[in-house]
This record gives sequence, C-alpha cells and structure tokens, in this order.
Amino acid sequence: MAEYLDTEHTRDLKALQAGFTARTEWPTWLLIAAIHGSWLMVVLLVHEGRLSIEAATPPLIVLCTWHLSLQHELLHGHPTRSALTNELLGSVPLSIWYPYTIYRDAHLAHHHEESLTEPEVDPESNYLLRRQWENLPGWQRAIWRARKSFIGRLVVGPPLSIVTQFTGTIREWRRGSQRYAGTWAAHVTLVTAMLVWLQWYAGIPWWYYLLAVAWPALSVAMIRSLYEHRAARDPKHRTAINEAGFLMRLLFLNNNYHLVHHDMPGLPWYHLSYAYRTRSKAYAARNGGFVIRGGYWELFRRYAWRETDDPVLPQSINVPAEPMHDLERVR
Repeated sequence: MAEYLDTEHTRDLKALQAGFTARTEWPTWLLIAAIHGSWLMVVLLVHEGRLSIEAATPPLIVLCTWHLSLQHELLHGHPTRSALTNELLGSVPLSIWYPYTIYRDAHLAHHHEESLTEPEVDPESNYLLRRQWENLPGWQRAIWRARKSFIGRLVVGPPLSIVTQFTGTIREWRRGSQRYAGTWAAHVTLVTAMLVWLQWYAGIPWWYYLLAVAWPALSVAMIRSLYEHRAARDPKHRTAINEAGFLMRLLFLNNNYHLVHHDMPGLPWYHLSYAYRTRSKAYAARNGGFVIRGGYWELFRRYAWRETDDPVLPQSINVPAEPMHDLERVR
C-alpha cells in the first residue's frame, strides 16, 4: 500500500482485496463477457442485415476502446493470477494495433516511478530530450506539438504511436533480437483471421475495420494519456488525478485516477474510485495538486488546440516543469 496513506485507509483497502468481489473478480469477468459478447452481437446484427455497417461503427469504436482498457487491467494481474491465462484473454485482437505481450512488457516498465516521463527510459513518455528535439525536422516538431493538444492527439496520436511501435520492432530485428518474433507472428495470424472473417461473414471490409473502427478507437483511448503525467522535480508530482464523469471513468476503467493506480497497481479497477474518494485530499497533497477537477471536458476546453506543456523535457528532470496553465486552480 502507499506509505503516505493512513492506517485506517490501508486497512480498508486490504479488507476490500480480501472480500468476495476481489477474490472472485466477478466484475472483471463480467466486463470480459460484456465487451466480447457485445462486439460479437454487433457483428451478428450486421451479418443478419439488421444493422448497417455505418450504424455499427460507433458501438464498435466504443467496444474496441473499452477493450484497450481491459487489456490494461489484464496485464496488471486481473482477473486471474495466471499471467498465461490473462495473456490468452488479452490476445484477442479486437483493437488490432498492439500485440498484448509487447504492450504488457512496455507498460510494466513504465511503472518505475523514478523514471516516469523520462525519454529513452520510460517507454510511455510524452516528452523528448533536448538533443532529440534539435535533431528533428520542422514537420516532425509540428507533429509532436500537435500531439500535446486534445484535437492534435486524436489526429496524429495513433499514426505516431503505431509508427513508433513498428520502427522500434524493426530496429530490434536489425540488431538481431528475436524476442518478440513469435508474439508478432501470433498477433498477425489472429488479426488476419479476424479481418478475413469479418469481411467474409459480416461483409465488413477489412480496410474499413482498420480505418473506421480500430483507428478511431485508438484515438479515443489516447485521450486518457493526454495529460496524465507531467515533468516535475519530485517523481511523486508527475502523475495526475482526473476527476472524470461516470461514462469516461467506465470507458477507461477508473484509470483516470492515475495516481492511485500508479501507487497501487495491483488494485482492481472497481476499487480505484473508492480508494480515491475516501482520501482525495491526501492524493492531491501527494501529487502536488496535479488534480484535473473538470475531467476530460476541462482538458478539451483548455487544450483543444494548444499544448498542455512543452514536448521537450527540462534539461534536467530535477528542474521544475513548466506551469500547469492554471489546471491546478480548476475547482
């Protein structure tokens, strides 16, 4: 448990994790059934002609976004303690772009608090080192700046993320590393089989699913990570709390309470809200007031077209970050 929380709160959370819900993980099992069952139902309705492809697109986007959130829960050890079982559950490629195993390994590396936000150390950093920035052509700098705004992240976030993933894999192969060769082979096989089945069975063209379903789903999923970390002197101040509304909390499985998740990554999604609500002031003190009171709407209102902060990490991580543009004063 997080050491800054009081004994009573720690005892309450331990009691929750010892209770029936956490022991059986029934909310996560229900979630798994709901996501996969609903996705299959939508496809069946398209196959039967009761739903047009256009009408099926929005629910499929939502379900694939939700599926990405589910994969995050699986890699943190839910609903089973078996990494292999969770990997099998997470490898169903509804959201296409990332092999589950690669995402799992990169994300677990991201959880090292002392290196959060640091480029070349944190695999999920949204920053570049000064020397990296200076070596970029102008058009790439524009992309990085766009990625720091709400609208820009929706548009350029997916291609930048996908290209980075693929180029990183190619660099590994060129260096002679084959550690993920089997993972990629299995993933490509599953994706190909699924896309062929969608086109043959439901009449959903493979290219349409990629561009009109999986791509927008990744865009929506990337809203959560727009400003969930910042560069700050104290590593404890680098992770946000976003007080999102119910629907966004459900879509992101309460990972908007990102500080709580980072402090207690083993806490299941259905307990994160309780953990935060019962000690919100302690968490706000813990992260130096990096609390977004207005949820994702507040991020959109303030940063639809402008950057949340500079894409270049301060030359030393021990240098205070740029001001938060009044986010900490939103109440």
